[in-house]
Amino acid sequence: MTLRIGSPVLAFYCAIWAGIVIGVSFIATVAKFGAPSLTRPIALDVGAHTFAMLARIEWGLAALLLLLILAAGANRLRLIFFILIAAILLGEALWLFPQLNARTALVIAGQTLPPSPLHAISVTAETTKVILLALFAIFESRERQ
Repeated sequence: MTLRIGSPVLAFYCAIWAGIVIGVSFIATVAKFGAPSLTRPIALDVGAHTFAMLARIEWGLAALLLLLILAAGANRLRLIFFILIAAILLGEALWLFPQLNARTALVIAGQTLPPSPLHAISVTAETTKVILLALFAIFESRERQ
């Protein structure tokens, strides 16, 4: 069974999710680290808590997206988008965020750490996720036309 409103709902849902990631990962995070009164350890601690909450929310968003895909009619393209997005979430949860959290704990404890590519990897993962969600929304909005 497929929903007639499947494509518009999927397009809207993916656009909203992309907006959430942009708001948290790119706007709020940049603003936080730009605040002159916020020390780096405190900003990192707040960031770790923010991204932990975002990750939990995104797993819920992913579960609902899968249900919407199944309700709208799973096809190859929809499943590919879902798998790619879920793979990013999984990589963040199992590898990236634990690594970043370990570094954050060391900075909070007063240690000075050498530069790491982890934050660049995080930005790349978040950017890729936003691009995938935006492309998913675009493909779904064109599906109805």
